Amino acid sequence: MAQRSWNINLDEMRKARVHLGHFIDKWNPKMEPYISTNCKQPRYIPNCRRRHITNLKITAHFLSKACDLLFDAASSGKQILIIGTNKRVAFSAARAAIRARCHYVNKKWLGGMLTNWSTTKRRLQKFRDLKMRYKSRKRARLPKKEAAVLKRQLSHLQTYMGGITYMKRLPDIVIILNQDKKSTALRECITLGIPTISLIDTDCDPYLTDLPIPANDDSEKSLRLIITKLVVAICKGRSRYIKKLVIQKKKKKKKKKNS
Repeated sequence: MAQRSWNINLDEMRKARVHLGHFIDKWNPKMEPYISTNCKQPRYIPNCRRRHITNLKITAHFLSKACDLLFDAASSGKQILIIGTNKRVAFSAARAAIRARCHYVNKKWLGGMLTNWSTTKRRLQKFRDLKMRYKSRKRARLPKKEAAVLKRQLSHLQTYMGGITYMKRLPDIVIILNQDKKSTALRECITLGIPTISLIDTDCDPYLTDLPIPANDDSEKSLRLIITKLVVAICKGRSRYIKKLVIQKKKKKKKKKNS
């Protein structure tokens, strides 16, 4: 995996409050290697209100590694799933996924969505069939009651599975924007051996994920900055993949003409 420049600026990260962790009494000791030891806080702040400060150099290093990994994955046509079920992250997760042409889940994670893939696949097929049926409801002349039931079913499926409607197989990489103690999605990825990139605050477990990005997951500015960098890497990788496909098609046409 080649190293590339992703325009990661420490001052920009500081302004976005990427370095601010949780209060000292709400930390996970496993996060100690990612916490800055040089940062002194004013004496007038009581110990219970003091915050841990994330080492931005470490954050920049892991963010750069994540961008390299996502660029390589996107440039080889791999499927990426973005998960952000927390209210603060939900909108950003959906917007980022749409921009980067990825699958996403931004509402409640339904248990077994990945580990019970055969059931999820059937649900997605049902969802696509219902969509087609609802679109052609006027031509089919459905009764009002039946159309209302259909709309209700579609609304439910859209809420929880709208972001993975066209996911035909398990994802190659999963990005988790809010790692919590009961992260079912993360556990499912571990069970299936799917590589994960996780945003981790000072109260998270960095050893659960393959590539942790230590950062403030409570600040919208911090989340927006990290997500933007990851999306840029995916978009650049996608455009490279499309260029490869175009070149391959041209070569095939030339071969047909010559033969």
